[in-house]
Amino acid sequence: MLAGAAQATPAFEQVRRDYRPSDVEVLDRDGDPLQRLRIDSTARRGRWTTLPEISSALRTAMVLSEDRRFYEHSGVDWRAVSAAAWGNLWNTRTRGASTITMQLAGLLDEDLRRGSGGRDLAQKFGQTLAAQRLERHWRKDQILEAYLNTVPFRGELVGIDALSRTLFGKAPHGLDAREAAVAAALVRAPNAKPALVAQRACEVLRAMEPGARPDCAALDMFASAALQRRAFEPSEGIAPHLARRALKEAAPSTTDDGPIRTTLRAPLQRFALTALQRHLRELRGRNVEDGALVVLDNASGEVLAWVGSSGVLSRAAEVDGVLAPRQPGSTLKPFLYAQAIAERRLTAASLLDDSSAQISTAGGLYIPQNYDRQFKGLVSVRTALAASLNVPAVRTLVMVSPDAFARQLRATGLALGQNGDYYGYSLALGSAEVSLLGLANAYRTMANGGRFGEPRFLPAREPPPRPSAKEDRGIGPAIDPRAAFIVGDILSDANARARTFGLDSVLGTRFWSAVKTGTSKDMRDNWAVGWSARYTVGVWVGNASGAPMWDVSGTSGAAPVWAELMGFLHRREASRAPAPPPGLVRRRVRFGDELEAARDEWFIAGTEQALFELPAAARTEAAPRITAPADGTIIALDPDIPPRHQRVRFEAEGRNLHWHIDGKPFAQGASAQWLPWPGRHVVELVDAHGKVVDHVRLEVRGAGIKRAAR
Repeated sequence: MLAGAAQATPAFEQVRRDYRPSDVEVLDRDGDPLQRLRIDSTARRGRWTTLPEISSALRTAMVLSEDRRFYEHSGVDWRAVSAAAWGNLWNTRTRGASTITMQLAGLLDEDLRRGSGGRDLAQKFGQTLAAQRLERHWRKDQILEAYLNTVPFRGELVGIDALSRTLFGKAPHGLDAREAAVAAALVRAPNAKPALVAQRACEVLRAMEPGARPDCAALDMFASAALQRRAFEPSEGIAPHLARRALKEAAPSTTDDGPIRTTLRAPLQRFALTALQRHLRELRGRNVEDGALVVLDNASGEVLAWVGSSGVLSRAAEVDGVLAPRQPGSTLKPFLYAQAIAERRLTAASLLDDSSAQISTAGGLYIPQNYDRQFKGLVSVRTALAASLNVPAVRTLVMVSPDAFARQLRATGLALGQNGDYYGYSLALGSAEVSLLGLANAYRTMANGGRFGEPRFLPAREPPPRPSAKEDRGIGPAIDPRAAFIVGDILSDANARARTFGLDSVLGTRFWSAVKTGTSKDMRDNWAVGWSARYTVGVWVGNASGAPMWDVSGTSGAAPVWAELMGFLHRREASRAPAPPPGLVRRRVRFGDELEAARDEWFIAGTEQALFELPAAARTEAAPRITAPADGTIIALDPDIPPRHQRVRFEAEGRNLHWHIDGKPFAQGASAQWLPWPGRHVVELVDAHGKVVDHVRLEVRGAGIKRAAR
């Protein structure tokens, strides 16, 4: 039976073809390495290393240690066999008769492999036949090459590539005589103690350098240090999250055939990771340690960069921020306004009221606030979106309805966990959770004139089948292309965003680009997502734990990384504004009461008009009145908060107003804050002529601030 097994010895090319490293390499689009991942936990094997790629010192050490007459015999060293037999007869120690070829035969055939009790007579006979057959069909260099790639060294380490990279931190071609001697010593005693390995290595060195006197004490220290080193990390590279995703989604045959190629660009990936880490270091002290980013090619949907975390800066580096669901904040507003414009509910010049709003819902009153806690009054849709005003967005969602808006978001690929009614009007401000990849691809949909397409990070194997004419007519854009163009025009308008971000904003680029920032509740997530003519870039900054950041806004968190990435992408590439699609007209518009400066504006044909102002009835100024607090309000001071830190906010409608408390002037303007004092009080609203136009009575209960003694 064993003789028959020996007759089935495989060819060298088959052994090399069937060899599988324990790691898989993930490459970029040009074949440059991105990441190495461990896929076999039973053994550690590096890549197959050809004989010319192995140092001559190691080849010499291995032959001298394991098979001195390797280049002379034909598979079996009969002189060594007789010496071993003689030694066994007289119970003396000999080197052993197993040649490199015989050892290789045992490595290639499990039936011939040594067990825990050694090989039996039948195995030795079969191994002898297999070795002779190997010598007849393989060259000596092929035998030595296959042996060095398959021989176990120490622990889980198999093959010279895994050994040299783990213990010596270098490729096999760089091993010197001392390292080669240690490697050869490990073949004979893989799990021996360092002192025994060093003793054996010293004998190999003497054989390699006849007449030399190696420093065996120094070699002992070197071997002890090397055997403790683990320089060959389980995974290393610049794209760990993308690599794991690619390994999961790649076809099994892909990993069997070798490395996995992706659509990424290695130089861009390296720059993106460095830029993100550098910016997060600059934010040190603001309780922010994580970030993620993704870069998409607009036309193909190919992922060009995928950074899932800040790596060494993060306490949760394994969490993939590109795929983790987070609240997107104001980055959903462009899709809301695009829907309202497409449905002809609004135009880019329509006026929206940015003032205090109380919207009735099933759960009570919903009172949206702007980021800066201030109101701008009447503003155009262009200003409301570019300056990221919250109250106009909520008023727009009231027109569209949360459920309809949720359907619009799903059409762009954003998979919401609930229906629109579940989120309510807070959906306008990003209360749903989405992934960075999904959000960036939704913006890519906007960049492509409303046409949706799936992103991909693995090269396309073959073009998808072209739909028939009938099928093609049934597929419409996810967003009206005219509305998508108008929203892109707004998000590229530096003047329109000036009310919130100023004219000299980090969002401005020297080339055409459209961008939107967003910050979720309590500053837990910060976003910047936008596109140029060719690329869409999405950046998230925050903490994987969900902990809030400290004083990190849209322009200080994600936006600087977004701007740096866009600048890198367009350092030698232009980006021009897109051409308007059919069905758009451009008209000059004016605003009544000089609410905004006259300008040229884009309209869906049929919605254009020249003048935007409130109707005469609405412009009639209402009588001044106190809107908060209500008459008869009882205010209870919180005993857990020092009284000096508690305030009551007064709100009123009207102009040129003054506040009096208990007959004494207190403040002026439409709003004021008052340090509450226990007792009953009368709050009066006084107009510019000194006339009391409204008043309320309120009572404050609880301990107040002690009056200072005079």
